Amino acid sequence: MNKEIKTIMSSAKLSRLFNNITTTQKHKPSPLPISDKETAAKITTYLKNSTVTKLQSNPSLLFNLNPNVTRLVLSSPSLPTQSCIDFFKFLNTFESHLKPDLTAAITLSHRLYTDKRFREMKSLLNSIAAATDGVEILIGKVYDQKVEFLETFFDLMIRVYVDKGMFQEGLRVFDYMVEKGMRIDERSCIVFLVAAKKRGEIDFCLEVFKRMVDAGVRITVYSLTIVVEGLCRRGEVEKSRKIVREFCGKGIKPEAYTYNTIINAYVKNRDFSGVEEVLKEMRKRGVGYNKVTYTLLMELNVKNGRMVDAEKLFDEMRERGVELDVYLYTSVISWCCRRGNVKRAFLLFDELVEKGFSPSSHTYGALIDGVCKVGEMGAAEILMNEMQSRGVDITKVVFNTLINGFCRKRMIDEALTIYDVMEKKGFEADVFTFNTIASCLNRLKRYDEAKQWIFRMMEGGVRLNTVSYTNLIDVYCKEGNVEEAKRLFVEMSNKGAEPNAITYNVMIDAYCKKGKVKEARKLRAQMEAKGMHPDSYTYTSLIHAECIADNVDEALKLFKEMGSKGLDQSSVTYTVMISGLSKAGKSDEAFGFYDEMKRKGYTIDNKVYTALVGSMHSPET
Repeated sequence: MNKEIKTIMSSAKLSRLFNNITTTQKHKPSPLPISDKETAAKITTYLKNSTVTKLQSNPSLLFNLNPNVTRLVLSSPSLPTQSCIDFFKFLNTFESHLKPDLTAAITLSHRLYTDKRFREMKSLLNSIAAATDGVEILIGKVYDQKVEFLETFFDLMIRVYVDKGMFQEGLRVFDYMVEKGMRIDERSCIVFLVAAKKRGEIDFCLEVFKRMVDAGVRITVYSLTIVVEGLCRRGEVEKSRKIVREFCGKGIKPEAYTYNTIINAYVKNRDFSGVEEVLKEMRKRGVGYNKVTYTLLMELNVKNGRMVDAEKLFDEMRERGVELDVYLYTSVISWCCRRGNVKRAFLLFDELVEKGFSPSSHTYGALIDGVCKVGEMGAAEILMNEMQSRGVDITKVVFNTLINGFCRKRMIDEALTIYDVMEKKGFEADVFTFNTIASCLNRLKRYDEAKQWIFRMMEGGVRLNTVSYTNLIDVYCKEGNVEEAKRLFVEMSNKGAEPNAITYNVMIDAYCKKGKVKEARKLRAQMEAKGMHPDSYTYTSLIHAECIADNVDEALKLFKEMGSKGLDQSSVTYTVMISGLSKAGKSDEAFGFYDEMKRKGYTIDNKVYTALVGSMHSPET
């Protein structure tokens, strides 16, 4: 650092010295003239025998320096290229007439070109682009150079302009090269295409590609794929396929990754027929599937619920020896677990380990989720311990999966133990964690604890969502505090948590049990107005309410409406209807429902028998 500061200070002193000399020259006789060649020769000799920094201690050598001298020094064949670079950088520290001009920069770039030091040449051209006003000035300075140099020079200038986002300047250089019949490297055009695509300027990308074609630039599959990707990103999939077919006719054979780009666009739209057409083209042109192709096809099948087909594709990959990785294994393991095929998931997990892959937290997470769903919590704990022994981080998702698994089995104490471990690991519980535990406590009729967990969530700054509010409303309803439940039902919408069908069902059921049929009907109408469809639970609650209110005809109407909508009329629904009909003294109808229950194979409990016996003693019987 001190050395740099001294260099800058010395340069500043030299600049002042030259300014003083210019001023005093008016009063002193001029020194004997010395030719530019002599000055250049002296500086060259000095640089060959010493370092450039020593020039600061010998400023007399620089008195006669001018752009022509600088050019002669930089082009001297006896001076090593590195010395030329150092001399150029040294002059660049000045703010006077000593600073190298465009001609000097071009001269040095020629030296760099000759020595094949293209990276340094590009860096130099970068400074030229920043300092030059207009491409035409630059072209005017180099037009008389050899074609080989010019092709490389302009080729690098295109890349420099593109890197700086100066697309129009880059195009002007491109057009000049075309005009003069120079060879244009496709790699520079690829830089152009990629930059335009990244900036979302797809039309410009297409314009560059068109100019490449018109100029006779050798087009390869790489340029073609960039254009295809740009079009697909913009949704013009059919246009991209048309371009591919056009260039196939010109002898360019697309690779799998070109077709993968188009397949990916169809997969995003879940377009099976489009994908099949592309696969047909691939088979026709002898292009085999690679790992990405298979991955995309599996993803499409999963999106469309065709898990079995996705697994078949994975098996085909293995048979064909296509490269597999942890990501693919994890995906298939996850799909197997979602289908409940945990056995195959474990077989694939073992295969993954045998092949030398290291299972990730996602792999373990998928397996743990699978065993939790089938209630094998012992296996879930073994997997968690294995994760720790292998040094695989247990993520919050895995902790939540375990908590949810234990809660589904109503093993609340075990769930709370996992929660404590999660906290000790430094993870903060999220809304899913709190809702899962509160819901489990609610099902276990530990209402006060369920409320406390939701209040704890609020105190911790976690925003309540629809599930949280529904849990709390359900607890208050079960405690008989329908007014507080109603207040929360109104509040949740104001807090951005819209009631869903389950929330409405909880409130409807609470009103029905309280005999408030009008309020229940009103909520059903409100629910339907919001586009939510009443389900079997909704209808059963309403039927129960109508039966309690002795509106058995309305209850029958609702029961028939359920059937017409294809909703499941459960044993509970039948029991409610039999009880209502029996209470109203309609013994024949009640026994008719009883016969239907038997035909459907429902279990008939004591409530049904008690109601039927009671119906035979009713006044209307």
